[in-house]
Amino acid sequence: MNIPIYQVDAFHDQIFKGNPAAVCPLDKWLPDPLMQAIAMENNLSETAFFVKINNGFGIRWFTPKIEVDLCGHATLASAHVLFSNLNYKKKEIVFHSKSGNLIITRDPNGILQMNFPAYHAKKIKNDKLYGKVFGIQPLSAYRATKLMLLYESEDEIKSISPQFEEVKLLDDVGVIITSKGNEYDFVSRFFAPAVGINEDPVTGSAHSLLIPFWADKLGKSILKAHQCSERGGFIYCEYLKERVVIGGKAKTYMKGTIYI
Repeated sequence: MNIPIYQVDAFHDQIFKGNPAAVCPLDKWLPDPLMQAIAMENNLSETAFFVKINNGFGIRWFTPKIEVDLCGHATLASAHVLFSNLNYKKKEIVFHSKSGNLIITRDPNGILQMNFPAYHAKKIKNDKLYGKVFGIQPLSAYRATKLMLLYESEDEIKSISPQFEEVKLLDDVGVIITSKGNEYDFVSRFFAPAVGINEDPVTGSAHSLLIPFWADKLGKSILKAHQCSERGGFIYCEYLKERVVIGGKAKTYMKGTIYI
C-alpha cells in the first residue's frame, strides 16, 4: 500500500517556521490503529487524514498518542495541500469533522481562512498551583474546551518555562497562556504534554477560545495574533459571535510516499 504524504508548515509563509503538520490524502479511511501508527511514526504534533465525500471531505487528526476532535493547523495544512498541491478548483473547502463542518476559503493575499466554532471561556478559581507549574502566578484563569491562563505581559509569556510533568495534571487536553501583545493584539503559547506535545508551535484550535476572549476584552472583532513559541506563527482573527475566523498562510516543505 502506497499512501501520499505532505509536510506543511502552517501559520507562516516560510518553511522552518509556523507549525509543521503531516497531511495524508486518502481514497478511503484506513483502520484506526494504522492511522495512529502513521501519526506516531511521523512524530509531529498532528497528522491529518482526509477522504473525499459527496459535498466535501471527511477529516481526522491524530497526535503521536491519540485522535483529537479538532486541530486548526493541520486543517490549514490540509486546505493548503488541496489548493496548492492537488489543484482543487472550488472557492471553498468543507471539511466534515467530529467538531462539525469546517469551512475554509482562500483570500486574494493567499491567506487561508478557517471558519471554526467559538468557545466562550468562563472564569474559574486562580489556583496557586498554576504559579508553581508555570513559575509566575497568572492574573486570572478560565476554562472552556481547554484551560486558559491570563498573564500581565508578553514578556512574561515569553519567559515562562513550565514543568511539563505538572502541566499534565492541570488539563488532559492542554493549557493556553496568553496576554496582550506588544505589536499584536494578543500573544499566546500552548502546552499539551498529556497528548505528547510539550509545546505546540502554533495552535489554531486554541484560538477558538482566544478570539472571543480578546474580542470582548479589547472591544474589537478583527484582531492579529502571534503565538510566540520558538518557531512562532501569525494568526489573522475575526470574531463572529458563535463562530470565529482563524486565518493564516502555509508553505509546503515536503512531499513523499508512505510504504505499508
